[in-house]
Parts: sequence; C-alpha cells; structure tokens
Amino acid sequence: MTAMNRKPRSQGHTTQRQGPAGPTAKVPPTRTGLDLGIIGNGTINALIDARGRIVWHCVPAFDGDPVFCSLLQPERDGAGFFDVALENETAREQHYVDNSAVLVTTLTAKGGAKVEITDFAPRYKLHERTYHPMQILRRIRPLSGSPRVALRLKPLTGYGARVPGSTFGSNHVRYMLDPLVLRATSDAQLPMLHDGLPFLLDRDVHVVLGTDETLHESPRRHFSEALDATLAYWHEWSRYLSIPVEWQDVVIRAAITLKLCQYEGTGAIVAAMTTSIPEAPDTVRTWDYRYCWPRDAALSVRALNSLSATRSMEEYVRYISNLAVKDDHMAPVYGIHFQDELPERHEATLAGYRGMGPVRVGNEAWKQQQNDIYGSVVLAATQLFRDQRLVNRGGELEFRRLERCGEAAWKLHDKPDAGLWELRGRESVHTYSAVMCWVACDRLANIAGWLDLGDRAAFWRKRAERIRAKVLRHAVHQDGHFVESFGSDELDASLLLLAQLRFIDADDPRYVKTVDAVGQHLMRDGFLLRYAQPDDFGAPDTSFLVCNFWYVEALAAIGRREEAREFFEKLLAVRNPLGLLSEDYDPKRGELWGNFPQTYSMVGLINAARGLSAAWDDVV
Repeated sequence: MTAMNRKPRSQGHTTQRQGPAGPTAKVPPTRTGLDLGIIGNGTINALIDARGRIVWHCVPAFDGDPVFCSLLQPERDGAGFFDVALENETAREQHYVDNSAVLVTTLTAKGGAKVEITDFAPRYKLHERTYHPMQILRRIRPLSGSPRVALRLKPLTGYGARVPGSTFGSNHVRYMLDPLVLRATSDAQLPMLHDGLPFLLDRDVHVVLGTDETLHESPRRHFSEALDATLAYWHEWSRYLSIPVEWQDVVIRAAITLKLCQYEGTGAIVAAMTTSIPEAPDTVRTWDYRYCWPRDAALSVRALNSLSATRSMEEYVRYISNLAVKDDHMAPVYGIHFQDELPERHEATLAGYRGMGPVRVGNEAWKQQQNDIYGSVVLAATQLFRDQRLVNRGGELEFRRLERCGEAAWKLHDKPDAGLWELRGRESVHTYSAVMCWVACDRLANIAGWLDLGDRAAFWRKRAERIRAKVLRHAVHQDGHFVESFGSDELDASLLLLAQLRFIDADDPRYVKTVDAVGQHLMRDGFLLRYAQPDDFGAPDTSFLVCNFWYVEALAAIGRREEAREFFEKLLAVRNPLGLLSEDYDPKRGELWGNFPQTYSMVGLINAARGLSAAWDDVV
C-alpha cells in the first residue's frame, strides 16, 4: 500500500490535546485571510490558499522574484497565481498528509462532483545527498461525479510588473521570467494548461513546474515516484523528532514548518517566507522578512535542537561562520546568500496584502545597531561543542572564531542600540541586548571549560559577571521588577526571557515581579503586546504572538502551570486551519496579521508545548 492510499490524519485547526487535559479555552475563531498552507523543500517554497490556488512562489530561491504574487494584489488583475477552478464549486477542505509537507486540497461542486489537488516540492535522498530542486509538483484527481475544471497558470515577472513571454513544446510551456525560464510540463493538453480552457476531468492530470529542463519520463511517473520518496523523507525526518507526549501533531507541524524555512543552499533560516503582510490593518508596518536574522535563527535552531533535529544547527553554524569570518562587526540581518547590505525599495506594481501597501523589497534593519546579535550567534552554536551525537563537533578553532563575537559583546554591552524590536527612531541601552551580551560571555566561558581551556574560561566568566552586575544595577525598577532599558520605567515582553536564558532564576522575586508586571501592563483583550509605548509609527495595535508563548513559559516557570496551560490552549485556537501562525494577531477581529509563516511564532509554540507537556513516563 502506498503512502497516499492511507487515510491521512488532518493536521489542521484544533485545540484538542493528545494527553491528559481539561477543557479548552474559547476565543473568537480566526477569520479567513492567512488561511494558507506552505509547501517547500529547502530551495523554494509556495503558499497555497484554501481553494488550492498558489498565491506566493518566489524563484529561484526564497528571496527571489514572486512568479505567483496574487497574495499582494498585482496591478494586473487576474494574474499572479496558479489554480484549479472547479465549476460550481461550493465547498473546500485542506490537510497535510500526516507528518509531511505534502498538502492536499479537496474541492466539491454543486451536485457532488469532487476534485483532489495534491501539491508538494520534491525532497528526498538521491546519490548520497538531499535532492531538492526548484520544482513544484501538482496532481489534479477526480474523486466523484463529472467535474469540469480550468487550469489557470498565470505567472508574472518583475514583482508583478509584466506578463512573461511564452513558447511551447509538445507537452510543455516555457515562461520567460527575469532572469530565468520557468517550464511547466504536463500530461494535460496545452490549450487547457496555457489558455485555461475548461474541460471534463476524467483522469488524473499532473503538472511539473520548475527549471527549463526536459522531463525524461512521463509527468505521472515523475510525480508518483517523487511523491513516494518525498513522503518517505518527511516521515523518516519526523520519526526521529523527540516530541512531547501532549500536542504531538501541533509540535510536528511547527517543526516541519521551521525546517521549510531553512535555505539549503547556505543554511540560512529566514524569519518568514513573505514580504509586506502588514502587522495590523491599514498600517505602514510592512516589512520584508525573507532574510536571516541571527536572533530569530538562533531561536529556531534551539527549538529544533530540543526536538533532536540537530542537522539544522550544523547547517546554520556553517552559514553564520561564513559571515563571522568576513568582519568583526555583525549586522542584525543578512541575505540568504550572505548579503550584508539589503537596500529597501517599494514595488509600486503590487498593491499589497488586501491592498494595504507599501510592498517592500529589502530591509533597512541591516543598517541598525542591535547589540544582542552576538549573544544570539554564540547561543546558536553552543550545543555544537557539547552534543556527542554530532559527527563534526566544535573544537578550539571554532571556539576562537566565536570569541570574536564575545569581544564585540563585551564592547557593546552597555551601549545604546535599536533593540530586538528594531526601533527606527530612538536608541537606548536595552536590557535584553545587555543580557544577550552576557549570554555571549557566559556561554563562551562554558565552552572553554568543556574544551579544557581554563584560562579562557576564567577570562570570559569574569566578563560575564561584570555585565550581569551592571544589568542588575541599572535595569531593575524601584518596584523590584526588570525594565526594558537602563534607567527606564517601561516594560517589554523580552524581559520574560531572562529566566529562560539563565540570567536569573525563575524563583527570584525580581523575575516573579517582572512576569506579574508584564502580564498586568502589556495585556490587551486577552493577548500580550510586545511593548505598549508608541514607537516610530505610533502605538502597536496587534499582539506579537511569540511574546504570548514567552508568557506561557514564564507562567509555568514561576509555578502557575494551570494558568499557563489555559493560556496556551487559547493561543492554539488562533492558528490557521492548517495549524500555522503568522507574526501578529488581532484579538478584536480574530485575524492573523504579519508575515507568514513566522518562525518566531512556531518556535514559541514548540517551546511552550515542550515545557507544559506531561512526561512520557507518566502516560505510557
């Protein structure tokens, strides 16, 4: 029996636990909008809406030109997507094939005619390496009745500016993009594929969409073999995850999503797959997240490490090592191909998500000073020196490279910066940045001890102690809780991480008071803001989702576990129907906002689930 003949488990919108649990929390259902699924393979990705329409797909890599860009409303109406239009469609449903990145969409028409669309990007072992081409495979299968469909393949190029020229072969069509050629090969007749002519779907139709290379076998055979191999890859990858006993499907889906956000070519982990989905309705807070923030990537690596998916760490450390040897100064964000300058521009040919622009390409954050970056790099690499499962463990050479980050952290630990929230209009000595500088020195001391470099261990330990003393002197309010920057009265959600980073014990009264203060002052409509004070663009309107997961972990750490579990269930209820999260949530509208899928949010979900779950020994 093939993998596709098994009845798949739905991995969608649910608040049910898989272990001992009480009643789930009630929240307004998430509305339509970012009801998107993601497929990918480490080279490319695509976002597919609930009707099976590919609405976002960049080539030749994550940060490339979106050949399908209807998510951001191109000015050329009726283009920028690839869909299967079922005549008289009345219903749709969607799920992932269990523990994989293979997405299945089922469309039903009036009268009961039904069509199934299966989408994936090939990823499997071939010739002792991982095969992950710039390719999307799509099968359209009749399930019942006499469905009439139209295949509408409508690519654009130049960020939606132009309809590409096309040429034809016997069973393929080629689209002249900038700067490459996209080929669609199919066993459907070309007028149906290129012109979108409606036809009776009386057999399976397959489409292979990718680079301009001749397919040396039938599309049906290529699809079938690649599907079996790709499912086998994902099932094997998921099998070795060290998952919690509760919320297993939730964690597996989040882990697969994080894996899809790592660019195989260099090891970079992007913050999200999209650009310019606003943080809130009608705001200019629209940013391009298709790049690697070492801070975000470090958290992704640590989350995957906690699930025993350590290969991502090794690949990311390779990426960050390429950056670290270039210069003593590190930027807050880099391109996936090691670009250290990401000039920002607006693309006028795209109106934006729901028409809310501007649409930005590039990110001006590369110019900012964000002092936490050095601690993030060291933190991401620390397990490399301790985990005996790894074939290539860190040694003295790798340690000496990391010391450059420590030197920078020491110099900058009490200097003003833009902070992790990337404020564009002001700088302060942010508590989180100073603590992450402490992390750099503290973890270097640990690594030096593991490597029996006694003098270096003492050297970095002394520096760590001096930074910690300074933070405790300048970042604790007279009321006994931490504040967001030295000498400030303000709070921000990053303070919830101080115990997780081991800067302070969870039972320390200063941390307990901080958790209480953050919950009291930053909660709006039942969800947490990242900060409440106005910034360069006014006061924040939506809840920053990862901060809510930090709050869950903090509640559990200070002993309020039942409250933490209830809050966690409320957060699970705002995931989209496929179990994915964006960056922000509007509790008043019940809508997800911000770039998608957001690695930060998926990391927070994984960490919170692991921290709250019952132990395996308690239930099996």
